[in-house]
Amino acid sequence: MSTLHTKAAHDFLKDVEKAKWHDETFWSVRAKRDTMAHGLDEWEQLRDLASDIKKHTVTHLDHYLEEFASNAEKNGVIVHWAKDAQEFNDTVLHILQDHQVKKMVKSKSMLTEECEMNPYLERHGIEVVETDLGERILQLLHSKPSHIVMPAIHITQEEVGHLFEKELKSEPGNYDPTYLTYCARMSLRNEFMTADAGMTGANFGVAATGDIVVCTNEGNADMSTSMPKLHIAAMGIEKVIPDYRSLGVFHRLLSRSATGQPTTTFTSHFRKARPGAEMHIILVDNGRSDIIANPEHWQSLKCMRCGACMNTCPVYRRSGGYSYTYFIPGPIGINLGMLHGPQQYADNVSACSLCCSCDNVCPVKVDLAEQIYAWRQQLDSLHRADPMKKWMSRGMKVLFDRPALYSTALKLAPLVNHAPRFAVYNGLNAWGEGRELPTFARESFETLWKKGKVK
Repeated sequence: MSTLHTKAAHDFLKDVEKAKWHDETFWSVRAKRDTMAHGLDEWEQLRDLASDIKKHTVTHLDHYLEEFASNAEKNGVIVHWAKDAQEFNDTVLHILQDHQVKKMVKSKSMLTEECEMNPYLERHGIEVVETDLGERILQLLHSKPSHIVMPAIHITQEEVGHLFEKELKSEPGNYDPTYLTYCARMSLRNEFMTADAGMTGANFGVAATGDIVVCTNEGNADMSTSMPKLHIAAMGIEKVIPDYRSLGVFHRLLSRSATGQPTTTFTSHFRKARPGAEMHIILVDNGRSDIIANPEHWQSLKCMRCGACMNTCPVYRRSGGYSYTYFIPGPIGINLGMLHGPQQYADNVSACSLCCSCDNVCPVKVDLAEQIYAWRQQLDSLHRADPMKKWMSRGMKVLFDRPALYSTALKLAPLVNHAPRFAVYNGLNAWGEGRELPTFARESFETLWKKGKVK
């Protein structure tokens, strides 16, 4: 039985060259991450410390959220609480309507993608302009991010050039990246100057000081907050950390894991509104409290959205971000999707080879592969298990429970080497689609062992 992920991945792989480029591009980012990790003798100690800090904070979230909100309010920031996506969107809308906002510029925020804020505000007559270059390209394409850190990396410069010719009236046929970036900058400069409000996400919220920290490579968060008089920050409640010493640990890990950089170009701290302006922070739950109560999957809340698990994942690299049905793809997306809607997003659980590479690179040591394996054990109870795999498992049980039958099967297996191709490669052999089966050895390991040829 093909899942939605399987079908979408099959379509993605039809463009062989682009699929190869996608695989190699993300593997190169993974290699940069390794170079950075090997350059720090204390890398594994930092990962251990980050994991421990996150574990402590998530399990004491009530304390740190109250401390964060209290200190933010002391700084003159207006703090709001939203239990779900609807309440978050309503809160943003009410703030904007109270200030008669018609246009808002926005720095990249996966939380607003999660809550589908943009279309909600647009339905109420408010224009939302994405200012991250990748997100802006996707907005003009009316498309979604395919990666949480590099959202438009799957789009070629020629495709961007055609888009800018149509939307920004750029020079026809000029697909030079520097020129295209210049065109985007000129277009966005006008958006910044004419916007009534700016919104940012938050990589971290520091409880001890009440400020939010935003890490970018383009400075779009700074522009979104320095031009308009109204700044709204959207923050998931799991983003809170205890203090600046903790921030130092995460900051050393974040960009090295995400893009292979020692640090992001801009690390911006927003503690209070500038004179004459107003700052709001909206703390969003949207199911996170339920995740804390889940003994098998609460560690997903340790994630700091670096994307390292996607960059290393052999399935993501070879199937693309759009093959996943949840808005966050890759290993962390599989887990978060299941936590938000197991029936709706169960198709993604098959998109994992259980190679555990994601576990090895996660800077906060989320046990991603183990969680995916746990979700697979629940598929049958969710009535989402693949019937073919269930029959295969029953067949394997019959075989393994009968040693004589198993030994006979091993002896007969080499006959497959001489079978007509149509008998081996057909609709019953999903593995054989795009792959060659290995040649069966004349003598099995079991036979060699019994003969004393293996020690």
